[in-house]
Formats: sequence, C-alpha cells, structure tokens
Amino acid sequence: MWSQLNFNPQRTPEVLVLRKPEKKAEHVTVKPRLKYILLWTLKTRDPVKYLGTGKNTFINRKCSSVECYVSTDRNFLKNVTKFDVIVFHSSDIRDFDLPTSRSPHQKYVFASMESADYYPFCNTMYNDFFNWTWTYKLNSDEQYSYITITDTNGTIVGPREFMHWKQIEDMDPIDNVLKNKLSRKKIAAAWFVSNCHSHSKRELLAIDLMDELQKYNLILDIYGQCGSKTCPRSDMSKCWQLLEQDYYFYLSFENSFSPDYVTEKLLHALQHYTVPIVFGGANYTRFMPDGIYLDATKLTVPELAKKMADIINNKEEYYNYFKWHNHYSYHDSTDFSESDPYCNFCSMVDDEQRFEEKSVYDDFCTWWSTPTRCRV
Repeated sequence: MWSQLNFNPQRTPEVLVLRKPEKKAEHVTVKPRLKYILLWTLKTRDPVKYLGTGKNTFINRKCSSVECYVSTDRNFLKNVTKFDVIVFHSSDIRDFDLPTSRSPHQKYVFASMESADYYPFCNTMYNDFFNWTWTYKLNSDEQYSYITITDTNGTIVGPREFMHWKQIEDMDPIDNVLKNKLSRKKIAAAWFVSNCHSHSKRELLAIDLMDELQKYNLILDIYGQCGSKTCPRSDMSKCWQLLEQDYYFYLSFENSFSPDYVTEKLLHALQHYTVPIVFGGANYTRFMPDGIYLDATKLTVPELAKKMADIINNKEEYYNYFKWHNHYSYHDSTDFSESDPYCNFCSMVDDEQRFEEKSVYDDFCTWWSTPTRCRV
C-alpha cells in the first residue's frame, strides 16, 4: 500500500487547485505556501524537540527558508493527510500506531540522532514507507551532523562521503604560540563519560588502556560515573579548560558502532587541543585527515599505549598532529545557518522541485540498520 502511494507523483485535483498560484502583477513577489509539518512521535527527543512549534525555530535560527510550520497536533488540519510532511523519530516509532491513511503528496521523514546500532529497523513493513531521511548518516536526504568543517576561507567543506584533504606532509607547521601551549601538557589522556554500559564496550577498552599506560608511567583520567575523577557538569567550560591545558589525548569513544556515527565526542577533542583517539564504526577519513588522530579499532591495546607513549616523548611528532589548525576548523553544526540541521531541514521541505520528485526508501531496513543488531 505504501509503495503505491509513494510512487504516484500526481496530486489529487483538489490539491492541485489549492496550490495553483493566482496571477500577480510582475513586480509582486509571491511568497511560497507554508509547508505543514506534523511530529507524529514524541516531541521531547533530539532532534525533533528543537523543531518546536510554528515557525519560531526557523525564524530564530535566521534560516534562509522559514516557510515551514510545525505542529504536534494531529487535528491541527482537517486530517493528517493534509500535512505536507510527517516526521517519525527512530526511538519512538515502535511505541506509536502508524497513520491509517496517507496522501500521495505527503513526505514521511525518518529522523534520528541515535545510532542505528541501538535502534535498528528490520521489519520489512518499513520498506517503501519513508520518503526522506534526516539523520547523522552522510547519505541522508538531509544530514543531522554533529560537526561542521570549514577551510581557511570559512567555506564549509565537510564532513562528506568523499573528502579531499590536504596531506599532512603538505600542511604548514604550527607556530611557536601553539607549540608553547602544547608543551605545557602533562597527563596522557582524559575521558569524560556517563554511560558505562555501552554496546561498543568502550568502557572495557578504556580500563585495559589505563592498565597498559601504567607500564609507561602514564595516566588516563576518567571523569564521570565510569571513573574516579569528577568535573562539574554544571560548568563544563571548566572541564574543557582542564582538558585543553593538561592532556595530550582525549578518548573520543562512541557508545556503538554504526557507519558515519560520529558525535560531539570528536568535537570535544579537536576544539580543545588534544589528539582524539577514536573508537567507532565510522570511516573517520570522512571527518578528519589521516595523521591527526589515533584509531583504537586498528591497534591492539598494547600497540595503542606504546604509540601514545612514543608520541608524548617526541614533541615534534606531537606537534604534527595539530598542523591541521593551519588549514581547517571544526565547529558545532548549529554555528552556521548554512550547516544548521534545522535550517537545512526546512530548506528541504520548502524546495518545491525537490518536494515534487518521487522519493522512497525501497529497502529502508538495509539502508539504516546495523546488520549485527538487526531485530524485528
């Protein structure tokens, strides 16, 4: 049933009449009609909770497109088939009945900041169901990326599926100001964490690494519920200042393995002058140049500890891990309207040509789900 609806690009005569613009004088600019968006699942989850209601989110973020109107009320219009877009959040879909009727003109959107490893979809009922995706995956219709990368001109260059990085050997060396900052570090690594029972088992790797580093008289400090160190979450700026000042490395360990799932944990390291040690299911060359991070999935724990010790004992080698500062910058995606995921979401919805195009995920389960976690 869903496939038939999704693949019929024609609007009903009634809808066509409603959308037909009246003839205007040439000097009059016709504002596009509002697109009405219904949040079908809970409005309290990231990312949908920041969509708010009405147009306020898009106006307040100074988006280029603001002609999107969000509602959580299924009775806001005559019936749910009158909404242009219906958004379903990954972790809540199973707790809600799906719509019982659907209009050919509607776009059903799957939204998620959560890892597919935690919320897989393997029931084939979801194939031919979603028209668009709004997730962290880089091949989503619109990305909800945690990170935005700019070049020296301020142009947004990533993350993307295919990146063309400047090679580390061709990057400019860091200046004496940055060298002086980095030379004051004194502790091997830090990790700020609260979830101690992850799918990735990162907490076990961290403990093994802590033990291995002791052989080199090096320390891994674990802050939060999984370790013995504390830092006030009420004032994280002090925590980041501590990280930036004292630590060589930061554990950018993800809670699960899923393609493209790279969160703010990487941003913490890169924005606070530490070398990230990554542990996740992403192809990290989509997010960073080779030579500025260590990948714990490609080294044994003894190899990783030795690598860290060697780098710490060779200041010039350590400095090379920061040459990227001369060529790239890392930001939260909400720092710019051009990369703001909410602005981009409204732009997608407001793009009439894109909206009219046929679009459906024939095999959504395969596109989204991590095979090892697939369950009905």
